[in-house]
Amino acid sequence: MRGLLLTILATALSLLVVDYVFAGVDLDSIPTAIAAAIAIGLVNAIVKPVLKVVSFPLTLLSLGGFLLVLNGLCFSLAAAFVPGFRVDGLLAFFLGPIALSVVNAFLNQYLPEESPSAS
Repeated sequence: MRGLLLTILATALSLLVVDYVFAGVDLDSIPTAIAAAIAIGLVNAIVKPVLKVVSFPLTLLSLGGFLLVLNGLCFSLAAAFVPGFRVDGLLAFFLGPIALSVVNAFLNQYLPEESPSAS
């Protein structure tokens, strides 16, 4: 449970960094960033696998380039669910999720590994 909360907080902090770097990604507040982090996690867990399967032929034809479009779609879909989180413009659509992944990977290096609980 603690690991999940730390991951959500790291993603929220990553979103705040992306908000600061890209003009097209806008977050109104820190609670909005936390809600957006949860929405991104849910969209990536539920919607993205279905989209990957459906769009496999396009992904294969584009040699994986279509995955950038899928990432942008999932990022924008999460923004549609959270009031106060906006993704405006093509640059934010493509580069926002990439920057989020890079910052999130950097922050997750400093999170403790979840140890198996003693049963």
